[in-house]
Amino acid sequence: MIITLRGVRGSIPVPGKDTVKYGGNTTCIDIMTDEGDRIIIDGGSGIRPLGQELMKTASVQKQPINCSIFITHTHWDHIQGLPFFLPLFVPGNNIGIYGSFDPVYMKDLKTILAQQMEYCYFPVRESELNANIDYHNLREGQVIQVGSAKVTPILINHPVLNFGYKVEANGKKFFFTGDYEPPLNIYSPEDEAYEEYQRLVDQQKKVLTNFIQDVDVVVADCQYTREEYPSKKGWGHGTHDSCIEMARDANIGTLYFTHHDPTRTDDELDLIYEDVMSRSDLPSTQFHIAMEGTVLNI
Repeated sequence: MIITLRGVRGSIPVPGKDTVKYGGNTTCIDIMTDEGDRIIIDGGSGIRPLGQELMKTASVQKQPINCSIFITHTHWDHIQGLPFFLPLFVPGNNIGIYGSFDPVYMKDLKTILAQQMEYCYFPVRESELNANIDYHNLREGQVIQVGSAKVTPILINHPVLNFGYKVEANGKKFFFTGDYEPPLNIYSPEDEAYEEYQRLVDQQKKVLTNFIQDVDVVVADCQYTREEYPSKKGWGHGTHDSCIEMARDANIGTLYFTHHDPTRTDDELDLIYEDVMSRSDLPSTQFHIAMEGTVLNI
């Protein structure tokens, strides 16, 4: 698999001189299998330049674009680039879009994505897109075959129904957490319910650990530092510490820290990484800061 990080920023795009190194586009991960099957995870602003590249290649090869887009969740920074994804506008292209049904507002994926393209938000409605588009509402654990690859969603903790995705092809495994805050015990140690609730927390963590055991590469949400996290609890994002714990428990080969806070400059990310790598308790996992444009060949 060839994996290209097209967007690694969280919350909102932040172009400018202070984000040139790591990039300012929001979440998008582009995966190409050895057989040429294209899988895209999330449609943040990073999907726009990807669409332009696909259109140029299709023009040269004179072939339609076939791809599958998997949405972790429908917060703005994970879907805001979809209306600007040019392959959606071209007849003959075949695009599958996968994600979750919203059980709170009782809306399916197509309805949610179409609403961001209503005239009050965007000049082209979803019904006016010319590609062949199929929408699929996923269930946890449902295995989707995309050519030579298998894509499996798992529900993980965020303030909306959110999937992490494991992609397997030719014996290699990749996992993206989406936005993820490890579950916390809502009780204090002196509370009567603390121990029982802690068992539930540990059980939930174990489910994820088993799901990603021995995965080759993980891209994981770590928007906050350990110093910032106490004031951000419940916002739905992890820390470098939580990613390190995940890597250790699941025996991860390589992990990329992603979903960089929009206020974070390149220099600040460098300092954070330097601090993380100076810790004495790191597992054997290779840790890197996710950088827009990074190409991984696994």
